[in-house]
Amino acid sequence: MNQDLKKKVEELIPNLAKVRRDLHKHPESGWTEFRTASMAIKKMQQLGYTITMGEKAVCREAMMGVPSADALKAHMERAIAQGADPELVAKMEGGMTGFWADMDFGGEGPFLAVRFDMDCNDVTECADADHRPNVEGFASVNKGAMHACGHDGHVAIGLALAEVVASMRDQFKGKIRFIFQPAEEGVRGAMPMEKAGAVVGVDEIFGMHIGFQANNIGKVICGTKNFLATTKADITFTGVPAHAGNAPEEGKNALLSAATALLNMHAIPRSGKGDTRITVGKLNGGEGRNVIPPKAVLVLETRGITSALDEYMFGEVRRIAKAAAEMWGCGYSIDIKGGTKSGESDLEVAKVVAEEARDMGCFKEVIEEQNFGASEDYSHFMSTVQAAGGKGTYVQVGSPLRAGHHNSHFDFDEQTLANALELMSRCVYRTLAK
Repeated sequence: MNQDLKKKVEELIPNLAKVRRDLHKHPESGWTEFRTASMAIKKMQQLGYTITMGEKAVCREAMMGVPSADALKAHMERAIAQGADPELVAKMEGGMTGFWADMDFGGEGPFLAVRFDMDCNDVTECADADHRPNVEGFASVNKGAMHACGHDGHVAIGLALAEVVASMRDQFKGKIRFIFQPAEEGVRGAMPMEKAGAVVGVDEIFGMHIGFQANNIGKVICGTKNFLATTKADITFTGVPAHAGNAPEEGKNALLSAATALLNMHAIPRSGKGDTRITVGKLNGGEGRNVIPPKAVLVLETRGITSALDEYMFGEVRRIAKAAAEMWGCGYSIDIKGGTKSGESDLEVAKVVAEEARDMGCFKEVIEEQNFGASEDYSHFMSTVQAAGGKGTYVQVGSPLRAGHHNSHFDFDEQTLANALELMSRCVYRTLAK
C-alpha cells in the first residue's frame, strides 16, 4: 500500500464517525437534501474540486416524485436553520440537490467516477433506550425522517475519500468525478443526473453500499450482479359519485376499476426469459358507505432481471389499467414515480477490488461477485457508462446490522467506515496512479 495513502487514510479515520453522526442527526429525504448537499459542496470546494450543481447537474424534466413546492420551501428553511449555507440552498431550488465535483490531474489517464447517495428514509427512528443513536446523542431530530439505509455513512466515506485524493493529487493522472446523488430511495435520482451529463465520458465508475448482503465486518462483495430494472408508479382511476341507494346507475365506480386492475395485474403471465416482479403495495379509494366511489389510487411497482423484462411487465400494467377503466366506465392516469435500469458489475473491475480487499487483511471473506436480486439506481449510472464502452462495479462493504435496512432500529458498526474508506482509496489509487 502506498505510504502517503496509508498515512492520510489513518489520519481521517477518527473524523468519519463524527461526520456520519452529524448527518444521521439531520436526515433529509429525496429531493430535500439541502443541508447535506450544502455541507458536502462546501467541503469539496475547500479541497479544490470544481462543482457542478443545480440545473446543470439535475435535469428538471426528468425528476420524478418531487415533493410539493410548499414542502420544498419548508425543507429549505429547515436546512438553513440547521446550518446550511443559504446561498447554496437557493441554487438548489426546486429540489435539485444533486451535484458532482471534479478534479483534473492532467496527463493521459482514465476518467473515473465514484458515486455516493445522500438521502434518508421516510422512517421515524425508534425511541428505545438502548438504541445507540439515542444513547450517544445522534438520533434524528427531523420528524419522520431517518438514515435507515446507511447513506449517512456513504456521504462521510465520500467526503473523506475526496480528501485523500486531493492530498495526493500530484501522484495521479486523468480525472476523477465525485457524484453526490439525491433520491436513491424510490430510484428517482440517478436518471435526472445522467440526463444532465453526470457520466458523459466516464471510463470507469465505482459505487458502494454498507451492509446489504455483506452482513459482517469481515465480508466484502466486490462485484454485484443482477440488479433488477424497476418502474414505480401511481395509477389514479376517476369515476363519478352517486347515491348508492336511489341512483347507483348514475355513478361510475373507480374503486371497482382499481380492484379489477389490481387482481389482473397480479395475474400477468411471467416471462420465460427471466425473473419478473409486480407488487401493488397500496390501494386507496372511496368516500363513504353509501357513495359510489369517484376515485381510487393504486401504488405499485414492476421489476425485471433486464430492462426489457421490466418494460414488458409495465406494458402489461398499462394495458390492464386501460381495460379496467373502460370496463367500469372510468378514466385513469398513470404517474411514474421512479425507475432504473438493470445492471451487472464488470468482473474485471471486481477482481481489482478483490485484490485490494485481500491485501488489507481485515476482510476474511472476499467475494468477487454475487447476485443482488433487488434494485438500486446506481445501476442506471453503471449501465450508461458500460453502454458507452466503459466499466464499473458496485461494492458491498460488510457490517453487522442491529436491524435490517429501512427498519427504525437500523444501525451499523462504524468500523465499516474505516474499512470502506481504505478500500475505496486503494481502488482509486490503483486506477489513477501515475
